[in-house]
Amino acid sequence: MPTNASDHDAANARPSAKLPAHPHDAQNPQAAPRAPASPAGEHPAPPCTLVIFGAGGDLTKRLLMPAIYNLAVDGLLDGGMQIIGVNHGERATEAWRDDLHDALAQFAADKASTFHAGKLDDRAWDWVAQRLHYMAGDFEDDAPYQRLAQQLEGQASGKQRGNVVFYLAVGARFFKPIVERLGKAGLLKQDGGHDKGNEGNGPFRRIVIEKPFGSDLASARDLNRHLLRFARESQIYRIDHFLGKDTVQSILAVRFANAMFEPIWRREYIDSVQITASEVIGVEGRGSFYEPTGAFRDMVPNHLFQLLGMIAMEPPNSFDAESVRNRKAEIFDALLPLKRGDVVFGQYAKGPAGVAYRDEPNVAKDSTTPTYAAARVHIDNWRWAGVPFYLRTGKRLAARRTEISVQLRQVPFRLFRDTPVDALTPNVLTLRIDPTHGTRFDFNVKVPGPVMRVGAAYSSFDYKQFFAEHANVGYETLLYDCMLGDQTLFQRADSIESAWAAVDGVLHPHGAPIPVHDYPAGSAGPAEADALLARDGRAWRTLAAGDPISP
Repeated sequence: MPTNASDHDAANARPSAKLPAHPHDAQNPQAAPRAPASPAGEHPAPPCTLVIFGAGGDLTKRLLMPAIYNLAVDGLLDGGMQIIGVNHGERATEAWRDDLHDALAQFAADKASTFHAGKLDDRAWDWVAQRLHYMAGDFEDDAPYQRLAQQLEGQASGKQRGNVVFYLAVGARFFKPIVERLGKAGLLKQDGGHDKGNEGNGPFRRIVIEKPFGSDLASARDLNRHLLRFARESQIYRIDHFLGKDTVQSILAVRFANAMFEPIWRREYIDSVQITASEVIGVEGRGSFYEPTGAFRDMVPNHLFQLLGMIAMEPPNSFDAESVRNRKAEIFDALLPLKRGDVVFGQYAKGPAGVAYRDEPNVAKDSTTPTYAAARVHIDNWRWAGVPFYLRTGKRLAARRTEISVQLRQVPFRLFRDTPVDALTPNVLTLRIDPTHGTRFDFNVKVPGPVMRVGAAYSSFDYKQFFAEHANVGYETLLYDCMLGDQTLFQRADSIESAWAAVDGVLHPHGAPIPVHDYPAGSAGPAEADALLARDGRAWRTLAAGDPISP
């Protein structure tokens, strides 16, 4: 997301890193650069040690460290925080710090980066850098975990010390061995439940698991069983970075904070829902990762289903973590299993936007991996019976766009039968998530003049018109919530398994494999995806370059 606030919002810009330190630093003001005071109404997370497995990886550089830096600038990290990076290969802590600094400086200067901060604040970076420590170790060797236990034991002094978050920024094949060795080394032992933080319960120990959480139902169940041998469900934070985006979280605000929407948010008034997550880029040199995964596994049972869950869930009694997660779990339980005729797979061929997928590095010349997936999903419950949810995602498409379009049912046309009205514009509420953030509502009005003619109009809202833009790579809220012990935005084991169960039939189809259709790079996708909706008498929302919020 862009991070430069507009001129009229300058007075609302986030606090400077030169503001006073947290109170615990007052005893030794020369010891370290000071983090800013936290914004009004917000409090720093409790002191903890963040242990990052995969400290030299791309995820750590591009997302975790920018998020940590942003939290430090906003004063939401306690001065007692320490960060231990664990990775293969010997290197000095100072070299790791320098590498991270150079990466952050590069991303900050890149206007296309989600971490476009312009220039790093040296005092804020120094505050973070002095808390960084590097540890070399093989993830599948017991020795590093013994050294880690000794180091963490040395830090466990004083009230709320000994809190640790273990972040697995590694390939999925390392999830099980790392958690197993953490458990066997006694590093996951904690007192109390910690569902609401660590007050009165002693130090907490938490694990953050990145996606992909399994590759199908069987592997997800196996991974869940393995994790629960060594940790409680309340200790496991299965992360989906889509849920860290402010515009995704605002879906709940749009639905439940506005009386105009909830009464019509049901099958009697809604015709269909479209959820789109399209990219203009290709696999960008990640062919070896993408080949066994593909667009469907990578996006549908996690990212797109999470958006579906927030759009379709019943109102929770509160925003308590379990109330929200229970409501989402009900939706995933109610998903009808997808069948062969409910999905379309595609793969980009050579086109206006570039080379074919099969010509990308580390991709098989006869690859059948889908780079595009479309699905028709039905929710078998009272609110949504008969309402189709159409999902699509893909690479090398015509536009970069993540949005949700809720189309209302057409009004009876009889009133306009004697007027020159060929068709009425569908009423559509579009929630735009990326790359611009806002909403748009399409509706009908009378065209000025003596004749009753109906024309299309729209009303739109753009976040940057009302609020100062805030540096956010999508991980800030998730890291902060994990330190607080708030699991609202994290996935629960039962929901993950329900999501995989809904798609397992198309991942492992009976008979012939589901065909993968070509589409030109830079197009809107394969023609077969258009036919999927045409059979229902519907069509995809136009996918073209430009901003449909405020054209």
